[in-house]
Amino acid sequence: MNHAAPGALRRRLIAAGSLAAAAALAFTGCATSGSDGAADGGDEAVSVSLIVKTSTNPFFVAMQEGAEAAADDLGVELTFAAGKEDGDEDSQIQAIENAISKGDAGILITPNGPAVEDALVKARDAGLYVIALDTPPGDPESVDITFATDNYLAGQEIGKWTAAKLDGEKATIALIDLFDDKVVSVDVARDQGFLDGMGIDLADETKNGDEAATGQYSGGEYEIVGNEASQGAEDGGRTAAETLLSKNSDINVVYTINEPAAYGAYEAFKAAGSTEGLVVVSVDGGCAGIDAVTEGIIGATSQQYPVKMAELGVQAIFDLVTTGETPETSEGLEFYNTGVALVTDDPQDAVESIDTAEGSEICWG
Repeated sequence: MNHAAPGALRRRLIAAGSLAAAAALAFTGCATSGSDGAADGGDEAVSVSLIVKTSTNPFFVAMQEGAEAAADDLGVELTFAAGKEDGDEDSQIQAIENAISKGDAGILITPNGPAVEDALVKARDAGLYVIALDTPPGDPESVDITFATDNYLAGQEIGKWTAAKLDGEKATIALIDLFDDKVVSVDVARDQGFLDGMGIDLADETKNGDEAATGQYSGGEYEIVGNEASQGAEDGGRTAAETLLSKNSDINVVYTINEPAAYGAYEAFKAAGSTEGLVVVSVDGGCAGIDAVTEGIIGATSQQYPVKMAELGVQAIFDLVTTGETPETSEGLEFYNTGVALVTDDPQDAVESIDTAEGSEICWG
């Protein structure tokens, strides 16, 4: 058995916990130039805008709830906004413009795409402190810092688990990504991390879908049937899986960008009568996702902590305004790592994991 012991898990997750984890952030003693005049705090409440990709994905619902709880504890005025769907850049740009007009101290955002980044630069120029949550932007200059999962590592973990699970069997792989019309860091990092974890040679690790279609993974032969976009949604995951199944009915490995896409993909395979021996892996680790692992829909998932991302983000902007302190990135990384853990009830040798009982206790905490 290779379930991580509770102590090992706690060491692996960075600053795991709720709002108290904000104390674990490393800080420097100077405010950004955009915060001149705000660091003294005064009697005026700190105002922050949280802008997420969509208000329907449970991941971002949890993030909103975490931000609201932290804002209540700190007396921060929180404004919430979201895209109409994953990839809706226009709604996010409008929300950024609104935050600038309101004179917010800062913005917390899960960027919906590269078009949002110019607006974030404008916000920084206007004096707002900008923190990306979950999704590092393509242009690092568009934000002050990112609080996120190590998405490449999250992909690697499910890739390693999949390779071990197959135990030498040929891997016929369907890759269900986020977009096919724009490049978003989280989309590429998870996909490429998964393939790397499988032991598949990457062509350009900044690009999805350019790997050799056939070759060797760490356990044997592989064939990549293709990459299809899901928009991170259940119906998109089902459509993507149907398209890939029409190309090759022998698919036995399905990588998905997130758990909603995984649910949809599984339903497509179920409808086709092709779930026997099917290995579905994903990234999210929400409470519903952990249930899907328990039920055998998903074999393994990499658990993220969106509530912590939001709590730490609200705390960081509050501290900036009231003390002038700014957060630092995690050692050796270009972002602040909020942790990841592989959750499965089918542990594999040499792949560290926790089971669904433990995953349920900390899901999205």
